[in-house]
Amino acid sequence: MAFVEPVTLRQSGVRLEPLALAHEAGLAAAAADGELWRLRVTSVPEPQDTRAYIETELRMRDEGNRFAFAVIDDATGRVLGTTTSPDTLPAVKRVEIGYTWYRQSVQRTHVNTTAKLLMMGHAFDTL
Repeated sequence: MAFVEPVTLRQSGVRLEPLALAHEAGLAAAAADGELWRLRVTSVPEPQDTRAYIETELRMRDEGNRFAFAVIDDATGRVLGTTTSPDTLPAVKRVEIGYTWYRQSVQRTHVNTTAKLLMMGHAFDTL
């Protein structure tokens, strides 16, 4: 059993679900909203590189080092971006929260605050 098991978290219209290849098209569209890969302050894949990005995240999850979520609008099912526990250390029961990016149209909204609250609540209350 992995330290961080797959789980779906919901609150205030935001859903976090384990990142999967099924999120490829939605994540590519999210990256294209604002051409986020051009920003120097974050690491966002170009739309055509989204599959490789997801495959890397899945490999790191399988290795137990990281856990990425797709961030979804719960009402519409639209992928808004991704947020990750980038440094998972089962030996000391530690997870970090970060490595997050969202489509430009939802930046500076409640989405990031809600996603981080969900992740922290899960970390403290469950893990």
